[in-house]
Amino acid sequence: MFDTRTCGFRLLSVLASMAMSEDKNYITPVGFEKLKSEYSELLNKERPKVVETVAWAASNGDRSENADYIYGKRRLREIDSRLRFLGGKIEKAFVVDPATVRSEKVVFGATVTFENEDGDVVKYQIVGEDEWDIKLGKISWKSPVAKSLLGKKVNDEVLVKKPNGEEYLTILKVEYI
Repeated sequence: MFDTRTCGFRLLSVLASMAMSEDKNYITPVGFEKLKSEYSELLNKERPKVVETVAWAASNGDRSENADYIYGKRRLREIDSRLRFLGGKIEKAFVVDPATVRSEKVVFGATVTFENEDGDVVKYQIVGEDEWDIKLGKISWKSPVAKSLLGKKVNDEVLVKKPNGEEYLTILKVEYI
């Protein structure tokens, strides 16, 4: 497991000097904790309750018309599928703590303030693909905007190729908070 307390600066130099790997699940510590929390909740609380319900329903006899049994089995499949998905994300997680990063360039975890062509000033934090939330100003590192910003620095003019056309941005500030 990655230790963000001791490897932050070394990680920065690795990320700054090479392209980010598409097969790693880059994620912030907050996002990683959310994944682990959901996994734990499903495995240790919800799944045992559903198993108990299914066992009770099965003991009632005819399973073909037993709604508790049918729904319970379906819910167990959904839970097991989500656990496999979360387990894969957790296993591939590469945790990057933005607070430990020191760089003038935009790398994963950066909070970037930029001005668009219309003169609007926008601020986004570049986060993992499982933790983006545009309303909170968090964009996935795989998004067109983030991909265009990665590796750039303050005062760089960046061309962003978005689904609805191209746009130029000027980077005003790069922070790691």
